[in-house]
Amino acid sequence: MFLSVFDLFKIGIGPSSSHTMGPMTAASRFLDELLGNEWPRPAGAKVDRVAASLHGSLAYTGVGHGTDRAVILGLTGLIPTTVDPDLSDTVIEKVAQEKQVTPPGHPSYRFDPAVDLVLDKKTPLLGHANGMAFYAYDSDDHLLLKRIYYSIGGGFVVSEEELQRLKTTGEQPSSVQVPHPFRNAVEMLAMAAQSGLSIAEMKRANEEMHMSRDELDAGLDRIWAAMKGCIDRGLSQEGIMPGGLKVRRRARQLHDKLQEDWRHNKPNPLLANDWLSVYAMAVNEENAAGGRVVTAPTNGAAGTLPAVLRYWLHFHPEADQASIRDFLLTAAAVGGIIKTNASISGAEVGCQGEVGSASAMAAAGLCAVMGGTPEQVENAAEIALEHHLGMTCDPVGGLVQVPCIERNALGAVKAVTAASLAIKGDGTHFVPLDAAIETMRQTGMDMNERYKETSLGGLAVNVVEC
Repeated sequence: MFLSVFDLFKIGIGPSSSHTMGPMTAASRFLDELLGNEWPRPAGAKVDRVAASLHGSLAYTGVGHGTDRAVILGLTGLIPTTVDPDLSDTVIEKVAQEKQVTPPGHPSYRFDPAVDLVLDKKTPLLGHANGMAFYAYDSDDHLLLKRIYYSIGGGFVVSEEELQRLKTTGEQPSSVQVPHPFRNAVEMLAMAAQSGLSIAEMKRANEEMHMSRDELDAGLDRIWAAMKGCIDRGLSQEGIMPGGLKVRRRARQLHDKLQEDWRHNKPNPLLANDWLSVYAMAVNEENAAGGRVVTAPTNGAAGTLPAVLRYWLHFHPEADQASIRDFLLTAAAVGGIIKTNASISGAEVGCQGEVGSASAMAAAGLCAVMGGTPEQVENAAEIALEHHLGMTCDPVGGLVQVPCIERNALGAVKAVTAASLAIKGDGTHFVPLDAAIETMRQTGMDMNERYKETSLGGLAVNVVEC
């Protein structure tokens, strides 16, 4: 299964890739189906009203994760890549007042969010914890079309049929033939040894089968520019984050304190950790506020990898634009293996699949640009992932704030530590990355649903919401 670097790193908006970006994309797909001719309908039938229902984890934490807002935005024709976060409130208020949506290229459809958008906590959809259904009715309220979609993590959306095919064959159909089609870490290392290429070079060769080198580099540069922009905006903002927990942004204050210490040349043995933490927190505070963010591989884990990459640029004088691209390519190779063989969805496997995967990807990327061999890179990813195994997803109040923001900071610190440990060895280690990934998959299957992004267990029930 070929997963592009741009499948894993998607530019979108917060606060959640699976609960915000995915449902917005699903709504857009439903609109496309309404315009198509591939669904049966009575002669002369016209769609007059649309509706949606959210199920499973999307129902339990939908409001806190902005899923309801995302569906409304998606039904107006907006998509995560280009939607303006600053205009979202205006669009949503207009729909609530007019009780209709008018997507580009469509007639107006009746849609009253108070009635036509249902958070159904009682009826799970069997395919995946993040299920949603969209409905189209005629003027007499006869159902014309129903479509079910699943948001499977990292902004990926599949229909009911696509999910069944994915479960049956283990992969989605792809016409892309690549020279290095590794599905797991064992194959990746074998192909690296046979070809004499680095992991980044193999990933680049795969990507360049369906785009030019210039297009690939430009895309990678856009991804990093969006990540850096998110960090910079997060470091400039203050105030209370939305959602009702009254959690205050801290990144700017911490950044100002670090800058002051830097100017006064104060010794700080934890300096690198402090910068890693503030960079990661800046991203996840922006994510929590619904700002522009890049899945890495998800929104909930969006701060870990950019923080490590910014650390590389901050503390390593040899860092340059080429190394940024190699970092992202290496990280994407590891992320693709994790997603193919386990999951990056908190609703499927808990936060081990989100921050754990992000930390493994970041560790691999950092080890690679520090000169690590493919074996050392695989070791770095394994160390980072192993020490996130079993981590639950238990957001307080259903918001991607507590413990998510600090958790990204610690994921970044673990990633740098893992890369440092790996590069000081020779790549030989006891636990293979593939074993850690399979352990994460099995642990996620065994994990109680209360600890998988439903806010029904863990910190979500043991911390008083203020």
